[in-house]
Amino acid sequence: MAGKKFSSYHLAAALRREPDPAAALRLFLNPSTTSTAPFRYSLLCYDLIISKLAAARLFPAMESVLSRLASSPGLRPREQLLCCVISAYGRARLPAAARRAFAHPAFPEPRTARALNTLLHALLACRAPLRDLLMVCHETRIPPDAGTYNVLMRAAAASGSLDHVRHLFDEMLDRSIAPTVVTFGTLVTALCDAGRLEDAFEVKEVMVKRYNLTPNACMYVSLMKGLCGKGEVDAAVRLKEEMAGNAELVLDSAVYVTLLRAFFRAGRRGEVVGLLDEMKGRGVVADKVVHNALIAGFCEDERDPSAAFAVLDDMQKNVCKADTVTYDTLVAGLCKLGRWRDAAELVEDMPRRGCHPHVVTYRTLFDGMCAAGEFLEADQVLNEMVFKCFAPSKDGVRTFVQGIEKEGDVALLGSVLCRLAKVNALESSGWEKAVSGLLNDPTKMRLEKQLDSLRIA
Repeated sequence: MAGKKFSSYHLAAALRREPDPAAALRLFLNPSTTSTAPFRYSLLCYDLIISKLAAARLFPAMESVLSRLASSPGLRPREQLLCCVISAYGRARLPAAARRAFAHPAFPEPRTARALNTLLHALLACRAPLRDLLMVCHETRIPPDAGTYNVLMRAAAASGSLDHVRHLFDEMLDRSIAPTVVTFGTLVTALCDAGRLEDAFEVKEVMVKRYNLTPNACMYVSLMKGLCGKGEVDAAVRLKEEMAGNAELVLDSAVYVTLLRAFFRAGRRGEVVGLLDEMKGRGVVADKVVHNALIAGFCEDERDPSAAFAVLDDMQKNVCKADTVTYDTLVAGLCKLGRWRDAAELVEDMPRRGCHPHVVTYRTLFDGMCAAGEFLEADQVLNEMVFKCFAPSKDGVRTFVQGIEKEGDVALLGSVLCRLAKVNALESSGWEKAVSGLLNDPTKMRLEKQLDSLRIA
């Protein structure tokens, strides 16, 4: 840059090239210029650095840059940047920050439905209830569009209120806002979840004939799940064939996962291989969800989990990394068969396989050992759980404590209570009963230290 003035154009180019958001921030704050005059930042420079910091969730730094932008005369950032900031807070599950960002003075008024819908999406991602979303719409007084109602209907569906979904749909029509494929898909999914399949198919027909809209893959999957849930697997297969006959639709793994699970539940395991061959023939990649569905099916269907382990091996060969769902399913299947030793070995081997066990993994193993009456082995798992600050399930604790009481191992019971207390894993009734048993035991003098520990905890 020798002999040339370093401009905002050069800074923007440097910011684009810099993959490290922290380094990009240093570039932004200290542009390479020999001039004594204040450096003039362009709107593009602000756009680039704020977007990078938002994506990296470096929110304090991002807010600092936004404050500079707000005090820069003549710079009016686009609403797209505001939406980027709001979405970042939504992904980080920070609803209050998302709402503050919506009103940030760095962005000029007025707000449009685009910004409103982005805020509603962010709040929905944070599991805000429908009433909060409706309140936002009321407070902003921004005229809603189809996207607004799509988010509100999704929130209503998430709350399990089909009546609210239908009310919002009717309100949308009353306002002469044309529903979209997403609108109909949300309504169909809510109807399927409520077991109203006939109504769901009627909505699909109205959508095609009256609004000239083609159902998308998500709608078909919802209908297929509804059919499979009622045991109408053949009807779901026919729906899949209807999809295949539409050149605009692409059959994805979600379609086949739905049918795979249904085949296993219906005891039609013999048709699984054919479905997998068809999936492969259509060029649909067997992803992690497909493999997990196969593992779950084989664990449920077989007395010998070798087929499930074969799927796990296939995942490794195809560079499809198994996740905690994969291993949790296998651990649960092994415990159900009473093969808790194999389950324990698998859990121990998980870190070597690149997947660390989490609280559900340990709870499944712990419950399996307790169900088998292997309380000493379960005690070792409890040790590891307490070390990692994981609490066992209430049912597992109940079975565990009752089992130790029946065996009459008072010393172990006192130790167990101490450890359960550390993770708040014992209900008050069980606590009182177990402590009462300790106090009434003839060896209670030897357990005074344990009881003191219980009182301290």
